[in-house]
Formats: sequence, structure tokens, C-alpha cells
Amino acid sequence: MSFSATYMEEAAKICGLVNPEAMERLADDLLALRERGGRLFVLGVGGSAANCSHAVNDFRKLCGIETYAPTDNVSELTARTNDEGWETVFSAWMEISKANEKDAVLVFSVGGGNAERQVSMNIVKGLQWAKEHGLKIFGIVSRDGGYTAEVGDNVIVVPVVHPDRVTPHAEAFQAVIWHGMVSHPKLQIKATKW
Repeated sequence: MSFSATYMEEAAKICGLVNPEAMERLADDLLALRERGGRLFVLGVGGSAANCSHAVNDFRKLCGIETYAPTDNVSELTARTNDEGWETVFSAWMEISKANEKDAVLVFSVGGGNAERQVSMNIVKGLQWAKEHGLKIFGIVSRDGGYTAEVGDNVIVVPVVHPDRVTPHAEAFQAVIWHGMVSHPKLQIKATKW
């Protein structure tokens, strides 16, 4: 079997393993967020940060949810990294944004962060800040879900089907799942052009 056939077979397997009930609960949670006038802060780094930018557009334009990604403001992100350190870029961003109990965080991450191993500490510190301030925590992560799954209110874990392709599958399925959300009849208020 070719690599391409194998890769697509793995993707099909993941489609069959992602929990659709968890997706329905996430749609309900996002609907409740919009109805209470809350904002959605989407956090991620690397390829997941790029997914955050795209998701911000979709949640704002298609669903009418006020949504932001701290990684979209490269000037603030790099200034905070330079002056205060990488670990606090998300928590400081939410603090200055006056994030509160009406709001929610949506994490896109392969591993979800790990405080013990000091991995993705910006996500860990951001979620600690969010918990302290009463924000709901959602996530689309992989592996064991890490810190995001540990503290989150509704976290969808993309199953691992091949140990060498955790990252590409995790980041691809972040897009599959958030597109499922912005296309959901409970959430979508504006149709896509195509």
C-alpha cells in the first residue's frame, strides 16, 4: 500500500473514532457561550496557532461569536515574549482583555500541555489563569490530551492511530472538528459561499 493510501486510511479510522456526542456537547457549549454574550479565546502554538487564526475567522463570520487568538497579534506576542517570557503570553493577554466567567478558552494543541514535563507552559499557564477566573475550557487535542484534558470542561481528544503521525493528524482534525462546529445548524448563522 502506498504512503498516501495509508495516510488516508488512518484519517478515515480517526473519523470513525472521534466521539460525535462530544462534538454535539461542544456545539451546545458554544451556543451557550454566544447566548450569554461571552467571548472565545483560541489558544495554540506552531501549526495549531495557524489553525487558531482560521478558526477565529470562522467563528466570528459564520457563527457570530466574538472570537480572538492572541497569536494573531505578532507585535504584542513578541513584545510579551521578549519582556515577560513565553510562559505567560496567553495568561497576560487574557488578563488585559478582561476575560471573565462569561468567556471561554478553546485550545488547539497536539499534546495539550504538560506542567510536570514543562511542555507548552504558555497553554498550561493560560488555562490556570482561565480556571482562576471562571472561564469554561474547551479543547481539541491529541495523545492523552495533557493538561488541557485534565482541567477542561469539554475536550475532544483526536485518537492516535500511528505514533509517527500524531502531529499531522492532530492538526488536521482540529480543522475537521472546528469546521463541524461552524457548520452546525445550532451555531451557523451565515452560510458559506460554497
